[in-house]
Amino acid sequence: MKATVFHGARDVRVETVPDPAIANPGDAIVRVVNAAICGSDLWPYRGTAPWQPGARLGHEFTGVVEAVGSGVHAVRAGDFVAAPFSFSDGSCAFCRAGLQTSCEHAGFWGGQENDGGQGEFVRVPFADATLVRIPDAVRADERKRVAALALTDVMGTGFHGAKAAGVSAGGTAVVIGDGAVGLCGVIAARYLGAERIVSVGHHPARLEMAQGFGATDVVDSNDPDAAEKIKEITGGTSAVVEAVGQQSSLDLALAVVRDGGTVSFVGVPWGMSTVDFRRLFGGNVALRGALAPVRAYLPELMDALAAGTIDPSPVFTHRLPLPGSPDGYRAMDQREAIKVCLDVSAA
Repeated sequence: MKATVFHGARDVRVETVPDPAIANPGDAIVRVVNAAICGSDLWPYRGTAPWQPGARLGHEFTGVVEAVGSGVHAVRAGDFVAAPFSFSDGSCAFCRAGLQTSCEHAGFWGGQENDGGQGEFVRVPFADATLVRIPDAVRADERKRVAALALTDVMGTGFHGAKAAGVSAGGTAVVIGDGAVGLCGVIAARYLGAERIVSVGHHPARLEMAQGFGATDVVDSNDPDAAEKIKEITGGTSAVVEAVGQQSSLDLALAVVRDGGTVSFVGVPWGMSTVDFRRLFGGNVALRGALAPVRAYLPELMDALAAGTIDPSPVFTHRLPLPGSPDGYRAMDQREAIKVCLDVSAA
């Protein structure tokens, strides 16, 4: 089969790799229909994460079940399914508590040991606990089918950020970051009923997209007075989502949250080194996060997508065939694309 393989900084290639096969009774083989390139994939691409040549890439995919092991009962061949960015056994204490990313047997797609989502086929361990069936109404609708891909990571992560921050109906939310996760955080805040939503970023086109998703106000994060402007708009908010993962965005989040509020950080941390513990202590501010248990949210989000309540499909600004994935990486690296959808096979 063909798959995207990491060879070094800014060197990813689509090449032939071994086909996956059922290894355990709980396995399923999924033929990938759509896969995504994530902002976190750019860390190895840029050479800032220590990946080894030969690693598979991609942790977001939807596809059709081709075969199942003898122990699989929840899905069957022909089902159209979504896979969260990590697999889990569904039976340990963490899974039962809805924290599947801490599962005792959890793993992540790609790397040296597992199939990556950016390939033609994926072996899925713990298929019954990991895979979520996509409704026929979504499968039949091209726009919703692409939107379902976002649920496997960025939409689920944005939703986790909004939930962890305590966004509630009639309330106010601030979402820092105008990447795919931040934009999905705006969608989530709107879905949860926030009355006022402030999107903070520095790309005008993305902030305009945030307004289309339900942001009532936008603030340029590069403005030296950004914190004061946010506080002026909100009058102080108890729910702040940090969706970037950098020191400056965390500092801004702590500056604008009001006493007694919560900052949830769901941007993959890169370069964060300090936390203003005096601010947390003196203001009774909670800092929560981070790695989203997307599997816990997938059924609710899938129902919302099918009902037309959410639609994160616009975050995919570029669509390419699987052989074009190196071009997709370049487009995201150069900020030409927010997120890339790879069309791998027919649904």
